Amino acid sequence: MDTPALFRLLGDETRLRLLRLLAREAMNVSELTAVLGVAQSGVSRHLGLLRDAGLVEEERSGAFSWYRLPAGANGDGSRTHLWNWLHEEFTHATPATRADDARLEEVRRLRKEEFAQHGDARQQLVPGRSWAAWARALGLLLPKLDVADLGCGEGYLTIEAARWARRVIAIDRSADVLERGRRLAARRKIGNIVWKRGELERLPLKDATIDIALLSQALHHADAPAAALAEAWRILRPGGRVVILDLRKHDQQWVRAKLGDRWLGFDDEPLGELIEAAGFEDATVRVGSRRTGDPFTVLIAAGTKTGPGPWARGRRS
Repeated sequence: MDTPALFRLLGDETRLRLLRLLAREAMNVSELTAVLGVAQSGVSRHLGLLRDAGLVEEERSGAFSWYRLPAGANGDGSRTHLWNWLHEEFTHATPATRADDARLEEVRRLRKEEFAQHGDARQQLVPGRSWAAWARALGLLLPKLDVADLGCGEGYLTIEAARWARRVIAIDRSADVLERGRRLAARRKIGNIVWKRGELERLPLKDATIDIALLSQALHHADAPAAALAEAWRILRPGGRVVILDLRKHDQQWVRAKLGDRWLGFDDEPLGELIEAAGFEDATVRVGSRRTGDPFTVLIAAGTKTGPGPWARGRRS
């Protein structure tokens, strides 16, 4: 490729962001799509152009194609000046690249939690090891409960809860995501879920009809988190529990426009105070997941509505 054509190729911001990411980590198309927020077809097209120009290498491993920078990208070879210039450009942070770095850390976290190999022989492969299976196994220890998944999204947690619950009521403000959840549950042949449209601050549920209220990555989308927690208290039976999974306070402003977040997470102590102010007792806030370099720390929290609850009554039919 002649020099003018090469610089036209590198004149595209998305292609530069791709090269910057691949300078940090070998990745597949799905991961790059998640980090860049670009359609998968667009990512594949950009990668094809970069590969044809010799700026990216493709390696097939298992079910995925992995992309990385070529060996010459370390500064030797015929394009030394080009790679030196690119690496210099990669050090200049912009709002877009800072957001890319944050999402890259999420990819790394997911890889670690799922014990994925990704071509790294140093990781130990243990056949059959699965966090999802352990979550389902622990669900067998619970009594049959009525669960509300508040801000359920497309229903992945809803479906997992339905495996051990008596019934799950899934609530979200978006009719589109509820429909996708319904279709997913139908494909999995799970029939103990009721899907309802509603707001976290005005739940379409009667008082004292639920044993567990789940708020998984939902509270930071609430217009008024205090009102959402008060509604969770209202719908719970005495002894019922609210369980929250959310983010510790962070500085990643891009999540507002990209993901619709209303709040940039919560500090530990104020989150506990919010739970108690809603009427819950025994409020607990702990770190659920944290990785060095990742701007997102996951908090898990819980509180109990006063009363003996289903835990003291044993399993119910």
